[in-house]
Amino acid sequence: MKFAWNACLAALLALLCCCANAARLPFTYAKGPGGMFNSGVRAILQDSSGAYWFGSHFEGVCRFDGERFQCFTEADGLSNNQVRSIQEDARGAIWFDTGVGISCFAGGAITSPTARRYDATTAWKIAADDLWFKGNEAHGFNQTELEAGVYRYDGSAFAYLTFPLARERAVDDGYSVTGICRGEGGRVWIATYGAVFGFDGSALSMIDGRRMGLRKEDGDPHVRCVFEDSKGRLWIGNNGVGVFVIDGERASRLPELCGAEAASADAAALPMRVFALGEDREGGIWIGTVGGGAWRYDGRTLRRFGEQDGLTTKDVVSIYRDRSGDLWVGGEGVFRFNGTGFDRVF
Repeated sequence: MKFAWNACLAALLALLCCCANAARLPFTYAKGPGGMFNSGVRAILQDSSGAYWFGSHFEGVCRFDGERFQCFTEADGLSNNQVRSIQEDARGAIWFDTGVGISCFAGGAITSPTARRYDATTAWKIAADDLWFKGNEAHGFNQTELEAGVYRYDGSAFAYLTFPLARERAVDDGYSVTGICRGEGGRVWIATYGAVFGFDGSALSMIDGRRMGLRKEDGDPHVRCVFEDSKGRLWIGNNGVGVFVIDGERASRLPELCGAEAASADAAALPMRVFALGEDREGGIWIGTVGGGAWRYDGRTLRRFGEQDGLTTKDVVSIYRDRSGDLWVGGEGVFRFNGTGFDRVF
C-alpha cells in the first residue's frame, strides 16, 4: 500500500512538472477594491487524494487534480473570496477559513455552515482531529462573539473559545487571529496581532511582546504567523520587526542565531515583513516575506531566495510541505523548491 501511494504521488508530481509551462492558476493577482494590496496565493494544501488546493487573497480557491483546475468563488457558495487557510478533516472534507465565515467542500459541492456555539467560551479542549478557525469577521469580532477568540470544530459543531484576556483587552481588535498551527502532541498555537496563544490540552499560555523580547523602540507586536518546528521551537513572524524564536525559556531574534555579522546587519538585509513560516525535509526553516521573497535558515546561516533563484514573486505569503516532503511557496504564483532554487509550477 505504501509503495502504491508513493507511486501515485510520483506520477502526480511528474504530471505537475509536465503542466508547469502550460498551466497557470486562473488568478489575476489584481489589486482589490480601492487598490487594496493583493498578496496572491495565501494557502496551499495537498489533500488525501493527492489533489492540490490553492487559496487566493481575493479570487476564491482552486483545486488541481493533475489534469485540470476546478475553481470556486462566492458564486459557487464560498462564504468569501479571500481564503486564508485550507484544512482537511478526518472524513476527507476540505475546509476553508475565509475572510468572512467558514466554508467546506464535500460531495463535489461547496457549503458554508453558519451554526455556531457560544455556550462554553472558556471550555478549551483539543483532539488529534479537530480543526481551528479564526472568528467570523475579516478583522475583530462580531456581535455574537463579543470578545477576541477562535473557533474549534470537533467534527460536529463549531464552538467559540475566548482568549484569557482582561476585559479591556478582550474587546480590542488587536487580538484578531492571523495564523494557526499545530505542534507536538496536537498542541495548538494561535497567532494574533498582539500576542500568540498556546494550548496543550491542560493550560493556556500567552506570549506577548515582552516575552518575545521586543524592545521599546520596536513598538507593539504585529504577529502575522506562527510555526512550531520539528525540534519544538516556536517561530513567530512579525510584520516589521522580523522573526522571534522561543526555545524553552529563551527568546531570540533570528539574527542572533546567525552570528555577529547577521546580528549587526542593516534591517534591509534581513527578513522583516514576515507573513509565512515553514520547515523543509532537511530541517531548514523557511521564512516568507512581503517585498523580500523567501529566506532559509539552515541552523547557522540565513540565505535569501529571489528572482535569480527562479522565485519571481517578491511576496511569499504561504509555505507548505506536501505529502512527499516537497516544499511549496505561494505569492504571485506557486513555486516548488528543487533543492537549489525554485520552479514555477502554476
